[in-house]
Amino acid sequence: MFSSIAPLARLNPFYAPHFQLVQDGVRKRAEPAEAPTARRGLAAASAAEEYSCEYGSLKFYALCGVGGVLSCGLTHTAVVPLDLVKCRMQVDPQKYKSIFNGFSVTVKEDGVRGLAKGWAPTFIGYSMQGLCKFGFYEVFKILYGNMLGEENAYLWRTSLYLAASASAEFFADIALAPMEAAKVRIQTQPGYANTLRQAVPKMFGEEGIWAFYKGVAPLWMRQIPYTMMKFACFERTVEALYKYVVPKPRSECTKAEQLVVTFIAGYIAGVFCAIVSHPADSVVSVLNKEKGSSASQVLMRLGFRGVWKGLFARIIMIGTLTALQWFIYDSVKVYFRLPRPPPPEMPESLKKKLGLTE
Repeated sequence: MFSSIAPLARLNPFYAPHFQLVQDGVRKRAEPAEAPTARRGLAAASAAEEYSCEYGSLKFYALCGVGGVLSCGLTHTAVVPLDLVKCRMQVDPQKYKSIFNGFSVTVKEDGVRGLAKGWAPTFIGYSMQGLCKFGFYEVFKILYGNMLGEENAYLWRTSLYLAASASAEFFADIALAPMEAAKVRIQTQPGYANTLRQAVPKMFGEEGIWAFYKGVAPLWMRQIPYTMMKFACFERTVEALYKYVVPKPRSECTKAEQLVVTFIAGYIAGVFCAIVSHPADSVVSVLNKEKGSSASQVLMRLGFRGVWKGLFARIIMIGTLTALQWFIYDSVKVYFRLPRPPPPEMPESLKKKLGLTE
């Protein structure tokens, strides 16, 4: 029954034979009796299934990066109007009192086209971020998994996801920072600049290169916890959904059914992401608007209640965004026929050490 995923599973650093844990102990999941012809048929299907590259190869990482570009660039650009209102609520809560009020005021002052302000830096910046975020995550996950070894990689898999995603986001934010700074200036300072071509030279003339990177530390504060939650929560939610919710093993699910699981797990992860990263997001929005302020000064001025302004809008935006990003990213993997390892399982060697096998 599992021969169709055997070649892929062996390439996974978490590979182990499939076992099912139950409350009263551990028992091996019984395989239904199958006719020899059926087994040969599955084996033949497995042999016929081909991937476009090896798991962990340079081509694999490159195509994962392409998936990151599409998933982050397209989704963030699609929600620019909501992001614009959210940023304005954070920097001027007296004027933009709620989501609906923010949309109303923006359309009244700038027209419908005003809702698209900042789309260019958003698309460029988050495409670069997605390239690094998803591409480097796959690199670091495999690298750290190999460093830990098969058994420890399984036992400490949540920590592995957290470490790999944090490492990837460190570099992703350096790529994002310049465009994020320009986007916030365009969206939150009326009359400053209407396009990226206007904003960049003006910012450079006023503050030099520092104008584009002064927000990188707050970006790390916002994005690293967000990405750690995004990847670790997603990975564990997928594992839980296949174990407790989906009525059949992942190997028996169609590609469409697997993508549905991906979308659901992505949305659940997105809600937690929004909550974890929102205070730092508020600081970044105010910091990029003002000259000469530091992150600590902005944080003290906003106070506890101030940093949570716009949270509901962010939950809607990030929840939807994260679900779509994982859906697009997984779809790209399917389209390019990339290896997609199944959820990790306890290695046989670890089961023997724990006395869980006969």
